[in-house]
Amino acid sequence: MSSPDPAFYHPAPRTQRFCSQCGHTLSREIPPDDNRIRDLCTHCGAVHYQNPRNVVGVVPILDDRVLLCRRAIEPRHGKWTLPAGFMELGETTEQGAERENQEESGARIRIRSLFTVIDVPSVNQVHFYYLADVLGPQLAPGPETLEAGFFPLDAIPWKELSFRTVHTTLEHYLNDRRDGTFPTHRYAIDFRFPD
Repeated sequence: MSSPDPAFYHPAPRTQRFCSQCGHTLSREIPPDDNRIRDLCTHCGAVHYQNPRNVVGVVPILDDRVLLCRRAIEPRHGKWTLPAGFMELGETTEQGAERENQEESGARIRIRSLFTVIDVPSVNQVHFYYLADVLGPQLAPGPETLEAGFFPLDAIPWKELSFRTVHTTLEHYLNDRRDGTFPTHRYAIDFRFPD
């Protein structure tokens, strides 16, 4: 996996203001025996660690078409995306990807394999996309989706895609399909989407 480009690596701080243990105001400092600035309660000593959030999703394929969903929520309302969202507690990345697909597209799928792992340090996220076979054409999009549909691989709406991770994952799928191999791709990218 390549290292993040320092030109875009400016992690967004996710600080909380009050201690969830005792309610006192937190400070930002390096705790004893640590090497990073943390949210620290100087009253009770609790350290509040902030860790990356996982985004999980699928590349759903039916015949020679990819299933995309038009976002009904911000950010990027109205743009096309792969079915994906934040992982929930108590689930694996694969279970989260299946759940997000069900919530956003309603398509029946079978997960094949992990396809892309994309570090997005500028927004404190890691994106996991799985290849998935769609088991039938029936769709039932949920409230986070304006519409869902199947796109031939030569008709993907590239300029209307929601995020760079979606764009990059679809590019890898097309290249791997042409080459006949589907390795897991791991790398870091900037979150910002090119205009």
